[in-house]
Amino acid sequence: MEYTPQTALIIVDVQNDFADPKGSLYVDGGEDTIPFINEQIEGARRSGAAVVYTRDWHPESTPHFAKDGGIWPVHCVADTWGSEFHPGLVVEGPEIRKGTGGEDGYSGFTVRDPVTGEETSTGLERFLRDRDITNVAVLGLATDYCVKETALDAGRLGFRTTLLADGIRAVNLSPGDGARAIAELVSAGVIVE
Repeated sequence: MEYTPQTALIIVDVQNDFADPKGSLYVDGGEDTIPFINEQIEGARRSGAAVVYTRDWHPESTPHFAKDGGIWPVHCVADTWGSEFHPGLVVEGPEIRKGTGGEDGYSGFTVRDPVTGEETSTGLERFLRDRDITNVAVLGLATDYCVKETALDAGRLGFRTTLLADGIRAVNLSPGDGARAIAELVSAGVIVE
């Protein structure tokens, strides 16, 4: 990836519950992405690009969780070990917290009320626009949910969007979900490197 001051590297949800085998919603191989992600962070910093992190930050009960009617195990509850960034990840930049009020927080750009479907901004778009960012690179966890939705939203908002394939892993609730997510991104005009 070639970074410039008009580029932002968006690191999606590299948190213990996803990236550590002891996490409640562990993404197989999630921890293996971290060396590559750290290399990208270093390259972005060296080139004057922005680096921003998204983080799930849920309340203890939310319609997002299976125990409350959703599909996911309890994960990334605010101020718990699971919500912390993986200790191997270099964290040098601002973060955007998602799902803080119990919303579905798949995209780094928007959260959706799980009952009404109403979407609200997370502030990520404003962060990028305020810095005159035109290009974004997206990586992190998980390919078929938060990475996909973040990259799709970036493209819809007019950012030239690149998915860095060496820095992603999929949940694959159904076999092949990760591959289908990448195909959907390509169809939407996202560049896959």
